Amino acid sequence: MNKDLILREKLALQRTILSNQTTFLAFLRTSMYFLVAGLTINNLLEVSYGLVIEYVFIFISFILFVVGVFNYRTQHKKILDSEKHIGDYKDEYSKH
Repeated sequence: MNKDLILREKLALQRTILSNQTTFLAFLRTSMYFLVAGLTINNLLEVSYGLVIEYVFIFISFILFVVGVFNYRTQHKKILDSEKHIGDYKDEYSKH
């Protein structure tokens, strides 16, 4: 059995896990930016609908956070399912 192939697959899986975490952190960072914008917009600018804009930014922040968590959990489950298949073909090739 080619051990390099299994090692390459495991390393690719680790890169995928790190990429999924990076994507989640990007969602979290963007969500925090919108939250901070929502909390400070009325203090920085004199806008007639400042309170509405604050609530819109806070709502967008919440939606981004929920989408980020949902995306992370969905991809994490797919990654765990694909991890089960690493090395499964080992028995298939050893029979020949």
